[in-house]
Amino acid sequence: MSLPSLVAMPTPLLPLVRRAEEMFLSALRDLSEQALERFEAWPAERREAFGRVCAASNFVIEQVSRDPEMLLGLVETGLLERSLNLGEMRSLLDGELADCDDEPRLQRTLRRFRNRQQVRIIWRDLTRQAGLAETCGDLSDLADTCVDLAYQWLYARHCEQHGVPIGARSGKPQHMVILGMGKLGGHELNLSSDIDLIFGYPESGETQGEKRSLDNHQFFLRLGQRLIKVLDATTVDGFVFRVDMRLRPYGSSGALVLSFNALEQYYQTQGRDWERYAMIKARVIGGDQKAGRELLNMLRPFVYRRYLDFSAIEALRGMKQLIQQEVRRKGMADNIKLGAGGIREVEFIGQAFQLIHGGRDLSLQLRSLAQLLTTLDGQGYLPSAVVKELREGYEFLRYTEHALQAIDDRQTQMLPDNPIDRVRVAFMLGFDSWDEFHARLLFWRERIDWHFRQVIADPDEDELSEGEELVGGEWLPLWEQDWDEEFACRQLTEAGFRDGHAACRGLAALRSASQVRTMQRLGRERLDAFVPRLLAQAVEQEDPDLALERVLPLIEAVARRSAYLVLLTENPGALQRLLELCAASPWIAEQIARFPLLLDELLNAGRLFKPPQAPELAAELNERLARIPEDDLEQQMEALRHFKLAHRLRVAASEIAGTLPLMKVSDYLTWLAEAILKEVLALAWRHTVARHGQPKRSDGSPCDPAFIILGYGKVGGIELGHGSDLDLVFIHDGDSNAETDGAKPIDGAQFFTRLGQRIIHLLTTQTTSGQLYEVDMRLRPSGASGLLVSSLSAFERYQAQEAWTWEHQALVRARVLVGCPQLTEDFERVRAEVLGRQRDVEALRQEVSEMRAKMRDNLGTRITQAGMADKAFEAEVDFNLKHDAGGIVDIEFMVQYAALAWSHQHPQLLRYTDNIRILDGLEQAGLMTGDEVRLLQDAYKAYRAAAHRQSLQKLPEVVSGDRFHDERRAVMRIWRELGLR
Repeated sequence: MSLPSLVAMPTPLLPLVRRAEEMFLSALRDLSEQALERFEAWPAERREAFGRVCAASNFVIEQVSRDPEMLLGLVETGLLERSLNLGEMRSLLDGELADCDDEPRLQRTLRRFRNRQQVRIIWRDLTRQAGLAETCGDLSDLADTCVDLAYQWLYARHCEQHGVPIGARSGKPQHMVILGMGKLGGHELNLSSDIDLIFGYPESGETQGEKRSLDNHQFFLRLGQRLIKVLDATTVDGFVFRVDMRLRPYGSSGALVLSFNALEQYYQTQGRDWERYAMIKARVIGGDQKAGRELLNMLRPFVYRRYLDFSAIEALRGMKQLIQQEVRRKGMADNIKLGAGGIREVEFIGQAFQLIHGGRDLSLQLRSLAQLLTTLDGQGYLPSAVVKELREGYEFLRYTEHALQAIDDRQTQMLPDNPIDRVRVAFMLGFDSWDEFHARLLFWRERIDWHFRQVIADPDEDELSEGEELVGGEWLPLWEQDWDEEFACRQLTEAGFRDGHAACRGLAALRSASQVRTMQRLGRERLDAFVPRLLAQAVEQEDPDLALERVLPLIEAVARRSAYLVLLTENPGALQRLLELCAASPWIAEQIARFPLLLDELLNAGRLFKPPQAPELAAELNERLARIPEDDLEQQMEALRHFKLAHRLRVAASEIAGTLPLMKVSDYLTWLAEAILKEVLALAWRHTVARHGQPKRSDGSPCDPAFIILGYGKVGGIELGHGSDLDLVFIHDGDSNAETDGAKPIDGAQFFTRLGQRIIHLLTTQTTSGQLYEVDMRLRPSGASGLLVSSLSAFERYQAQEAWTWEHQALVRARVLVGCPQLTEDFERVRAEVLGRQRDVEALRQEVSEMRAKMRDNLGTRITQAGMADKAFEAEVDFNLKHDAGGIVDIEFMVQYAALAWSHQHPQLLRYTDNIRILDGLEQAGLMTGDEVRLLQDAYKAYRAAAHRQSLQKLPEVVSGDRFHDERRAVMRIWRELGLR
């Protein structure tokens, strides 16, 4: 929302303004005549602003009347009417503490500084010179500055008394780490907030430098107590900040300060859900910043789980219910923070997404709610219109909160019940009356509460409130009560299962599985809530038996990680999509059972069935990896694997749903491989260069990277399938003999070999998320006995002088997937020269035919002589889509033969590497008729579509012999007409 308007002064507030002016003028006269003259020289605008502020805030009236020089000084230094620069708050207090030589003076200086800044911040807020972000930022900077400079002052004196604390392990001096929690951690502090702190220190040990040493715990305990007293105690000058330490481990009964090890152990073993919620905003505000970052890194796994954690919604829902009970008990419905539609509900909405998705989507690991709302919009977690309403409603509530607290510098979120304060609040928010303000407040609270219910509310809440039966309630007796097999089978059969006994056996096996029997109470409760929903949705499927049979192994696999059961319980649409996809494909069912993190992809149907295009795909992967520290290889490898699994599921789901045709399926899977290879090459290059330095070209210039990855076979032909491996060849253009320029130099040949090994390692290593791809390097020069990485000149020499015809056939489908643009051009020149040379066509026919015959003998269907026998077309025998006569390989060999035979006359045949477009080129060159080309293309697409379907069914590329008669006979006829045997 925009800044609240400046409205005319309400009549009821005019006496307050006159009283404030009288008090201030009296204080000025007591100070000096010059002070009065300085005030009277103020311009009319500032005098009017003075009246507005004093009409609204008793606190400001009190402070400036007690110390009129404070306000005059703020004006004359310019601080009252401009924003502070970065770090200026700290510089101001640092200067005032320079001459501070005892603790009472420290307390006095801090309190007066705080009061002066508080007056300045309230003035700028109420006169609309500062927006919400600046006000919250200044208040947070004020707290950071006071806490840290007070700590530094006390630490030095504490060391003089007790010695310097030394770590027993590191032998280095130790400092405390002060974590700011809540709004302070989020840099969103309000006008009169207490500050939530947690104290920690890196290592145990003891102090050195004084006769009587203290152990580090005692040292920091006493130091923490002194710090709290300096900040929190109320004196004649007021207080600095009220300090709340109840968020520390074990709350008020726990130790005031703990070592890092003790903190880590507590959160790992005893940390509760609300503590995860609180830790989202934890920020180092004082003490040792470097050690603080290490502590937060240690605690991050507690806050952000690497899997999708929909149990967070349960926890937030439980917290909200406790808050609502407290609100009702204390009559706090008018509390704009804790009541329905209040500030806390907006925070809960944002933090629900953080706790669920933040472990995997690092862009959500934010402390600021304003930044988080922007990310939720940009990343598609919430619609833009919803985010806009949440942001505007939240800002209205925060302005209201500041108005309530500006009156008396009191921490309150309760709407006032006295008439004058109601007029004040409406005035500060830019309304002419309380009724207008209150109507607007109710509007925003209703909108926020509605959005909160969409995200956080129990999915059964509405149904139950209307007296309807719980979703899946009819299945509760079957699952929860003592197992009655006869009753269960009858109910399953009557509901639509073909084989009630088989379904009954499957459910019984799930109940008795060791993972289920050993579940903890909470996990079992989640399973008991989920299974009735599962059965209720399974009976709605076209084939309930198949859907249940394929989903039950997944349920058993995730039983001990019950957060996944919560995901499906909370998202009925995701459960429906799971059942549909598993029923359609056992391959998908197996993938999700092996990698349950894929359940995340089922949440958004629009995203699931509409995969992005190649540029968006590459950009998404690059963005994901950019959020991971460069030295965290484990997380980079996991991110790559999850990205591949997720997008491979998307393409399979789209193929099943019919939203992605065959050619686009292969395109997409190929784009996916290229995007991954690009990032894998970048990771491998950085690692190898970091160890050995950069290699050089023959002219002495550094390689950047002078390396390409060639794709052969399906990836080269842009025809990848769901389970395809990658046929790769590595080529470099560096100087094989020149040494790298790093600390551990090696020659160029070694460098590129290690680079290649690193790429293969990144692609093939098995992690908890599987491997990226199986890699086949046997198509490189000299095959398995050849060098892992060849120079371009060696590759060119081999292809020209030593390569077999079948290797040139493979080169027809070879293309650069990723790597150096200049080397890509050079490779394409070499490929064109090798393939485009004039050949003895008869000898070529002979060699291609012989190679094809060997493949049929070794890989074709034996009983039908690889599809050549008369009975090959009968239903009782198999047809191998790929290797039998008239199948995929026959078409590929014809295309390769044509490219080798005729490309010296028609170089355009070498422009593309995929069979479809090469066939188009043959038609355009007049080498095949349009009918022949269309026939081969249609047969090729039909075979590949069938192979894809077989793959999704986890079946080999084999179908009944009575299928594809026309296609097979036509392919065999054209094969013969080309003179091939």
